[in-house]
Amino acid sequence: MEKKYIKRDLSDVMLEMYQYFPVITITGPRQSGKTTLLRKVFNQLPYYSLENLDTRRFALNDPVGFLSEHSEGMILDEVQNAPSLLSYIQGLVDENPKKRFVLSGSSQFSVIKQITQSLAGRTGVLELLPLSYREVKEMADQETLDSILLKGFYPALYAGKNIYTLFYPSYVKTYLERDVRDLLQIKDMMQFQIFLRLCAGRIGSLFNASELSGEVGVSANTIKSWLSVLQASYIITLLPPFYENTRKRLTKTPKLYFCDTGLACYLLGIEREQQLARDKMRGHLFENFIVSEALKSRYNQGKESNLYFYRDSNGVEVDLLLKNGSEYTAIEIKSSQTYHPDFETGIRSLSDLMKERLANKIILYAGDFENTAAEIQLLNYKRMSTLF
Repeated sequence: MEKKYIKRDLSDVMLEMYQYFPVITITGPRQSGKTTLLRKVFNQLPYYSLENLDTRRFALNDPVGFLSEHSEGMILDEVQNAPSLLSYIQGLVDENPKKRFVLSGSSQFSVIKQITQSLAGRTGVLELLPLSYREVKEMADQETLDSILLKGFYPALYAGKNIYTLFYPSYVKTYLERDVRDLLQIKDMMQFQIFLRLCAGRIGSLFNASELSGEVGVSANTIKSWLSVLQASYIITLLPPFYENTRKRLTKTPKLYFCDTGLACYLLGIEREQQLARDKMRGHLFENFIVSEALKSRYNQGKESNLYFYRDSNGVEVDLLLKNGSEYTAIEIKSSQTYHPDFETGIRSLSDLMKERLANKIILYAGDFENTAAEIQLLNYKRMSTLF
């Protein structure tokens, strides 16, 4: 496959932010395309990777000399490897507001904490997840739904640089386990690997640390610590529940999803489309796909999540709520290719609770028949980019 550059939706927000902030910080998982994006959008700035030992040594031994090498500023990739530079950057941009620094980091913990302390008010922070369906729609629409879920959306897989059967085993060993080992100093990686796979088996379920601790053989606090690192590394995301004071008892526990379905499929041991088509997790993976696409859309606009799910004590549930001001869009997600009236049950129950605040009601499914004129619209998943 020919290698190609895929334009990222975040580009426009980055260029706008560049006009107003002396420092721009991009965080996201490893291999999500941060380096390619920064070098493409800000090609007028010199680029340095702080994973390079010689570059890092120069930067740490003479930070002022290193940061002053170029009057216009620079791109600093993987800045979590030299967090002490941030204080010096603060002084330089305060002295010269026209100087620009573009920073990237692969760990939310180490980058954001230092930025909060050193660059408050001076930097705009953006998050880049793997490719969105919208960004590769032309290519993705040529594949089956099972192929899309199995392949995932890491840029190397769409730019012709790798294939999913080789990419994910290497990704887990080279990046995920290394980052986790550095952050948590885990002695028994086998326990952590079991935890990862158990999380993949709980996609779309309420997160229960005590239940997982019993299966893995570690404390609930350890499970919570591990989960925090996976969140910080953009491997897992927790979808918060919609909650407000009503007569109904609503759950306050978040649901667990992966940021990429391809990684989740690998952890579940799903290797082929035929296997995925029969797997009990297929519906959950489709739901994960839609939720992660909604999250990418928000991040690619430079916005916070604003995504929720609804569940009450009677088990009535709506998979996704999108908040827009004081109004909400309710989305029920179904992997079926055939519509059934039961799909509307959760949304109709929520309509009684939220009344006019529920501006849009949608069933997003894998079937071809659509009905946009009904009170509850029926849409094929390929139309989701019109919703988020």
